[in-house]
Amino acid sequence: MKIVTVVGARPQFVKAAIVSKELKLLPDLQELIVHTGQHYDQRMSQVFFDELGIPTPAYNLHVGSGSHGKQTGLMTERIEEVCQRELPDVVVVYGDTNSTLAGALAAVKLHIPVVHVEAGLRSYNRRMPEEINRVLTDHVASLLICPTQLAVDQLAKEGITDNVSLVGDVMYDAAIDFSRVAGEHVDPLGDLALTPHRYILLTCHRAENTDDPLRLSAIFSAVNRIARQTKVLFPVHPRVKSKVAAQTFHQNVQVVEPLSYLEMLLVEQNASLVLTDSGGMQKEAFFFGVPCVTMRDETEWAETVQVGANSLVEADADRIHESVVNRLNRPPLIPSAAPFYGHGCASSQTASLIQALGHGSIIRKAA
Repeated sequence: MKIVTVVGARPQFVKAAIVSKELKLLPDLQELIVHTGQHYDQRMSQVFFDELGIPTPAYNLHVGSGSHGKQTGLMTERIEEVCQRELPDVVVVYGDTNSTLAGALAAVKLHIPVVHVEAGLRSYNRRMPEEINRVLTDHVASLLICPTQLAVDQLAKEGITDNVSLVGDVMYDAAIDFSRVAGEHVDPLGDLALTPHRYILLTCHRAENTDDPLRLSAIFSAVNRIARQTKVLFPVHPRVKSKVAAQTFHQNVQVVEPLSYLEMLLVEQNASLVLTDSGGMQKEAFFFGVPCVTMRDETEWAETVQVGANSLVEADADRIHESVVNRLNRPPLIPSAAPFYGHGCASSQTASLIQALGHGSIIRKAA
């Protein structure tokens, strides 16, 4: 049985790492990694393969940056060529990036079953490219692997009930598994002179924030106000690097290059609060019991808000500052993530389901 796994962005590298680890344990199975090149910076790409033991990509498509249409089109064309050459039994895609949609489109047009890992998420904001990618991928997938019951319910509302499996979140598996060994390999707190629980971890990369000058200005203004009270660590995503360079920050804002996954796990665990617009970091903060403030109007991870672990706030300087101060002054009692995201066995269940689909044990949707 041959599997083609399509990845292109750092969250996908993490998900693929933990599932590939389980796929290796199954007999008569060959996995080929296809890296689209959506993230190509060394700190956003290669370091993840080095740290997490992901198999070396059989193909690197080197697509790089570009408009959504151009990027998705190039990826689809090149993934199709790979599939025609390799003739896989299954194509696996993760999450909600342009790489996800391109992999799904290329495969389904060739009548190859598609597995969507992290299916069923919805923010209900169609202005987000990630939302479009999620919806379209779910509607062509042959097997939909869901991280939460809410995701299963949302698919049912759209009429998708066949071949839907609730397994838990592979990101939860990865965070627990890799955080156990992260300290043996990296020491970001020492390298960056950080005191545990005495800093806020900030990330900002969503197009809705970074491509809107007013929203981005409001975020930076709030960060400078927050920095008067506490240190802020800001690993800068490449897509916003030039805009950050043009900004003057308070001396307590520590701007650094992107951190590796293991480094990020440790700085997340030891932060007093996470301020972000990242979907993955909302969850990881929850996994580690760290309060989170999310600079978005909605989230696909509604469970984190429902239990009080995460606060949504619009990109307004006063509101961001107020929300962060409130969270720091009254940190929430955050419940265990296990009831929501599984018990650490999502990756093994995912691998078994992929194998079953490839061997025909799961009925394939007609393509």
